[in-house]
Amino acid sequence: MSTKNKIAAIVLGAGQGTRMKSSKPKVMHEIASRPMVSHLIATLEKVGVEKMTVVIGPSMDCIKDEVAPYTTAVQEKQLGTANAVMSAKGELDGFVGDVIIAYGDSPLVTEETFSKMIEKRNQGASVVVLGFTPIDAGKYGRLVVKAGELDKIVEFKDANEAERAIKLCNSGFMCVDGSILFDMLAKVKNNNAAGEYYLTDIVEIAKSMGLKCGVVEGSEEEFMGANSRSDLAKVEAIVQNRLREKIMDNGVTLINPETVTFAYDTEIANDVVIEPFVVFGKGVKVASNVTIRAFSHLEGATIGAHAEVGPYARLRPQAVLSEGAKIGNFVEIKKSNIGVGTKVNHLTYIGDADVGDKTNVGAGTITCNYDGYNKSRTIIGKDVFVGSNTCFVAPVTVGDGAMTGAGSVITSNVNSDALAISRAKQRDIDGFAPKFRAEKKAEKEAKKLSK
Repeated sequence: MSTKNKIAAIVLGAGQGTRMKSSKPKVMHEIASRPMVSHLIATLEKVGVEKMTVVIGPSMDCIKDEVAPYTTAVQEKQLGTANAVMSAKGELDGFVGDVIIAYGDSPLVTEETFSKMIEKRNQGASVVVLGFTPIDAGKYGRLVVKAGELDKIVEFKDANEAERAIKLCNSGFMCVDGSILFDMLAKVKNNNAAGEYYLTDIVEIAKSMGLKCGVVEGSEEEFMGANSRSDLAKVEAIVQNRLREKIMDNGVTLINPETVTFAYDTEIANDVVIEPFVVFGKGVKVASNVTIRAFSHLEGATIGAHAEVGPYARLRPQAVLSEGAKIGNFVEIKKSNIGVGTKVNHLTYIGDADVGDKTNVGAGTITCNYDGYNKSRTIIGKDVFVGSNTCFVAPVTVGDGAMTGAGSVITSNVNSDALAISRAKQRDIDGFAPKFRAEKKAEKEAKKLSK
């Protein structure tokens, strides 16, 4: 019976990603609103990795900040994969247990596949290589297996005809006995055309030491890396499909699934209906029996049960909708609490505000929360009727049961049950309209004659 070892991981993330044509390190490009490297780290955490080091290049502090509290090690010069792993020696020297070696630009490997690698290590293999069988093996390195054990890894350019016929290919991912990892790496030579130190050489080194090497297989999809913007889009599509399947399996209806985009941390309860072309940014939580209508954008928002959002609504960070709230078309909510059963039906901006229960907010309402220097809050009580095109100049408080007249600019607090009206008295100027039109017509004719 196998015993469970401690597990560490070395994540390689020093690549600049020149094909991305970006100043941002490759592994920091986002998939489902999270950097690729963090997707991989989250999966490694699920399989029990306790200690982790991410190998970065010089001046990649943004990766260091992203992966904290895990440590980083700097690969000063890119001299091959073995050299990259060796860069982590200072962080893991003396570690006894399993060391997973993974690639930060390949975020699709699943928890199940990593678990198979660990199990193979526990069965006695000192080096476990993760392989896959692609539709087109192309120029991938081949895994030569004899009697159930990995015999060697052969690069395509070095393979003979029989070896090139092998379909099982090398992904680059490994799980290695940590007690001998750095000793084996020290034996890797760079006597090849590229002058680089290849991680794959440790298989031959392990075999020469009389140690067992094994292979486990994952799906081709798992090893799709993102080396270009085109690759990034393909990886995004795979992750989105996984998220959609998971969300639908949890009891959510997606009317047109491929048009809905989720973030990695989107939380949606059962019996929610999501119409087409809805985008979820980070930090959205949706309770049960909510309807989110088409062309809405949500980020950092919390939505209570039986609420309705959209179409064409925007919920920004710290928007909190209580049970039964209704946010209609072309409404933006930011850093505001919307009460139980409250309706904000159309063409409205509510920012930095608290709106009580069962309040009705008319079309064109604005909370004027920014004075050019400070942001202030608007407090609107329960059972309030807000007339269309009301502007609340914060800070201002409206009491329970109050009303505002359409077109009012509210600059002072409104008492409970009061009607607040702040607008100029209407004045009609008889006969003005035809005179105005005649003057404009004459001006237009004069301009034509002057030409």
